[in-house]
Amino acid sequence: MKRQFPIVRIVSGESAGKQIAGLAATASAIGLGALAAWDLTQKKHSILRNYPIAGHARFLLESIRPEIQQYFIERNWDGRPFNRDTRTTIYERSKGTHSEHAFGTEHDVDRAGYEALMHSAMPIPNPPRPPRVRIGGSECTQPYDISLLNVSAMSFGSLSNNAIRALNKGAALGGFAHDTGEGSISPYHREHGGDLIWELGTAYFGARTEDGRFDPETFAEKAQDPQVKMVSLKLSQGAKPGIGGVLPGAKVTEEIAEIRGIPVGQTCISPPGHSVFSNPIELLQFVQQMRTLSGGKPAGFKLCVGSRTEFLSIVKAMVETEILPDFIIVDGSEGGTGAAPLEFEDNVGLPLTQGLMIVHNALVGAGLRKKIKVGASGKIATGTDIVKRLIQGADFTNSARAMMMAVGCIQAQVCHTGKCPVGVATQNPRRARAIDVPSKAERVRNYHDGVVAEAVRLMASMGAASPEELEPTMLRRNVSGSESWSYARLYDWLEPGELLNGAPQDWADDWATARADTFTIPRGHSR
Repeated sequence: MKRQFPIVRIVSGESAGKQIAGLAATASAIGLGALAAWDLTQKKHSILRNYPIAGHARFLLESIRPEIQQYFIERNWDGRPFNRDTRTTIYERSKGTHSEHAFGTEHDVDRAGYEALMHSAMPIPNPPRPPRVRIGGSECTQPYDISLLNVSAMSFGSLSNNAIRALNKGAALGGFAHDTGEGSISPYHREHGGDLIWELGTAYFGARTEDGRFDPETFAEKAQDPQVKMVSLKLSQGAKPGIGGVLPGAKVTEEIAEIRGIPVGQTCISPPGHSVFSNPIELLQFVQQMRTLSGGKPAGFKLCVGSRTEFLSIVKAMVETEILPDFIIVDGSEGGTGAAPLEFEDNVGLPLTQGLMIVHNALVGAGLRKKIKVGASGKIATGTDIVKRLIQGADFTNSARAMMMAVGCIQAQVCHTGKCPVGVATQNPRRARAIDVPSKAERVRNYHDGVVAEAVRLMASMGAASPEELEPTMLRRNVSGSESWSYARLYDWLEPGELLNGAPQDWADDWATARADTFTIPRGHSR
């Protein structure tokens, strides 16, 4: 009996390809038909109801618009928040490569608003090492010599664990300070031993009681750690002044709860204002308490300036009580944040230049400027930024976003989504693992060293061996296409003690209105 074999139909490759293509076409048609039916019946998107299928192209293009804008459309000098030239400078300095540009400036140097530093006919050699600034008044027993540039306030929780590790190790390698942000001191801040500025916000994370009030014993225990070099009280933040924050319970993991001192899984609300003080005198008394509890370390506060009269109220309290902070950090409204309402980012608070000069001149006018150091925080990225802020009244500067870029941030502007493509602003472990801590720490150190060196070189070209030798005449701004004024002419600069001995007309009303015992200002008087 013959064995029966199954009949096998041999199909040519061409025929098989046609069959597969036909099946694919049929499946595609069915899929598109189903999509069109869904588009026509759904009620969420009007575009899809009127333009089924085709309407999805609009959403696709909209989703990649920021990338197209950043990489293909914006020019080197006009991108926001940081333009391409600035980003490139940060990346190159962090890598230790060249940051020179060829063929001259691309800026319109004749436009109104353009600013330029004035070089000297007798420039001097660079000093052998960058200058440092000693912070600590007469009540401070542990003064700190701070760098001209430091890591500004960014909390663990906003940034990933590896980003915090890289920033702190970079600070340890380069000998500069790392502000913890208001999210408290995490294990990742401590891992590499870099100098810390512990920032305390309205929720008193890391030093709070169960009901959310300040816990002096817990604060003292942590603040006296040798790694903590200064303690800072945050009154307001540049990108979102005047509001608190909400940490949803779903994000309060066991780790976050332990670090911040809050219950696991429960929503935590940071109030807009502080509970430890209600007027300027009490504010200064609390700063003094922070200094005492820390063991005599420099204590101060950070704010985005709003009303000039309110700040003068604090200055009057300093004069009346003789209680002085060791430092004040001025944050500009152009400062960055992981998340804030657009209305606050764009419309609330004074820009750094205006806020910084109010603080500087108010302290000068009250005869206190030499006793208090002033820091500037808000879009500091280059050596030019540092020198400009020193001329405008700062003693040192802090940077957040540029330091993030040194770690690898690409300005994707999705910090609030947890989907940072490079693992900097996220709590997703898979994304955070993209950061190689040793190499990124080196980049943070390289960036800091390169920018400070460039600031020092700029000062030397202007004939200044140290920040104290910088003057308002050394910075000029175009007020029109044909006229340039120096900062000495653009702004009124108070003389030492001038507010106490008869305030000038432009300051007289605000100084007379300000009161040391209240922040409340009569209507019509606030500037």
